[in-house]
Amino acid sequence: MSYYDEQTFENTQIESGEYEDCTFMNCNLAEANLSEYRFSDCVFKSCNLSSVNVAGTIFQNARFEDCKLLGIRFEDCNSFGISFTFTNCQLDYSSFHKLKLKKILFKSSQLVGADFSDCDLSEASFDNCELSDAVFANTNLTKADFRSANNYTIDPERNKLKKARFSLTGVAGLLRKYDVRLG
Repeated sequence: MSYYDEQTFENTQIESGEYEDCTFMNCNLAEANLSEYRFSDCVFKSCNLSSVNVAGTIFQNARFEDCKLLGIRFEDCNSFGISFTFTNCQLDYSSFHKLKLKKILFKSSQLVGADFSDCDLSEASFDNCELSDAVFANTNLTKADFRSANNYTIDPERNKLKKARFSLTGVAGLLRKYDVRLG
């Protein structure tokens, strides 16, 4: 397996390997097989990673900015030391099922239909994110921040919400199952 350190990859495919402190710019990796790759302290900018295969892939301190990541099954990644941040990304229909993602940051991102069931998202931040049809079931949302998130539906009886933060306008997403009408 090849090793790459502090390199920039632009408008190109990448080969199987370990990538450390690398930057990927404008790479179209849609439907690529990234199984068993390792990305440590890497930044992905304006890349398309939709429907990539990430079985056994390691993401440690990976940052995604302005990326398209549709339908990725992140739960297939190697979960040891898994950590990412997402800024201005499209993550529609991606799945984070059963992952421990404490303090994860989603900023100005679209997460329509994303699956967060059985996740540990304690202290996560959903800053200015679209969460229509996102699934939260048996999810630990302790101290999570939803104050600027939009269109979420979270059942307080099926999720751990201790000290989670919500805006007053977002409270409707906590009451939806009760068919309560506000305003």
